[in-house]
Amino acid sequence: MPAKRSPARRPTMKDIAQRAGVSESAVSFALNDRPGVSDLTRARVRRVAEQLGWRPSTAARALSGEGAATVGLVLARPADSLGVDSFFLQLISGIQEVLAERHLGLLFQVVEDVHAECAVYQRWWAEHRVDGVLVVDPRTDDPRPGLLDELGLPAAVIGGVPDARHPGLSTVWADDAGAMASVVDRLYALGHRRIVHIAGLPGLAHTERRIRTLRAEAERRGLAEVRSVPTDYSDAQGAAVTRRVLESGLPPTALVYDNDVMAVAGVAAATELGFRVPGDVSVVSWEDSALCRMVKPWLSALSRDTAEFGRTAAQELTALLDGGPARTVQVPVPRLIERDSTGPCGN
Repeated sequence: MPAKRSPARRPTMKDIAQRAGVSESAVSFALNDRPGVSDLTRARVRRVAEQLGWRPSTAARALSGEGAATVGLVLARPADSLGVDSFFLQLISGIQEVLAERHLGLLFQVVEDVHAECAVYQRWWAEHRVDGVLVVDPRTDDPRPGLLDELGLPAAVIGGVPDARHPGLSTVWADDAGAMASVVDRLYALGHRRIVHIAGLPGLAHTERRIRTLRAEAERRGLAEVRSVPTDYSDAQGAAVTRRVLESGLPPTALVYDNDVMAVAGVAAATELGFRVPGDVSVVSWEDSALCRMVKPWLSALSRDTAEFGRTAAQELTALLDGGPARTVQVPVPRLIERDSTGPCGN
């Protein structure tokens, strides 16, 4: 059997002191940018530290009150719905791009519900695990902003709306109401009067905004056969709800799905039932992705730069960590890209 290899030893301040020919206290002063050493010594110590590959310990930084060099992201959604959700993959890629520039780590955790999420924040705060957090999926009755205010933990809320009760939190949001109105307007122009919105998780602020807007647009036009059906965002529920509404006595002529995964599953379910897309039923996906262009017909979709959404949120959080003021930033309204899955109403 080959001998077990010993783990590589991390360079220490003692190693830097020996190589630079100074005391350990001088190394500490130089690396922490504190007075007590000359500019020449400071430069020599930092050069040696770079040569040895030395990096500060995040645990030591936390204990000294200097921060953990890490931000947190907790996701309270069904774990089995995340593997195929392109939105969060793109969002996190944008977040990570900004954090990497700042040499900040991302601590990510999936939990069962928002109460478990609050418990994670309390634990991270007590253990000095993170310097701030990115909050996703704002709720209509959300306990998280109040808790984060109480803890004094910097946070950027992704997808929320301005909230005067929590002025210390930054918010990055998109106009879901405006996007839904544009979809209804286009479907109405195509002659559709029976529209079903296959929505995401109930209780999420953006889900409720979309549902309210659909209802308001239907009332404004006098449309009685328009409704929303909440789901868990999964392909299974997307397909199941599609079958249920299409097998009803008066099936819809247009379906609007809250993500691309449900839209693709819905097209498959409609086809199995003998419905032609878009001949019998038009389909719109809320999120655009490569998946929308890998099925027949290609799916009409609401498109936005999700990675830029993530970058903006991360930039707002790092600005808070730098001592800047909390801000509310609105990203561009998602725009409808029409492809082969929408057409004039034939019923």
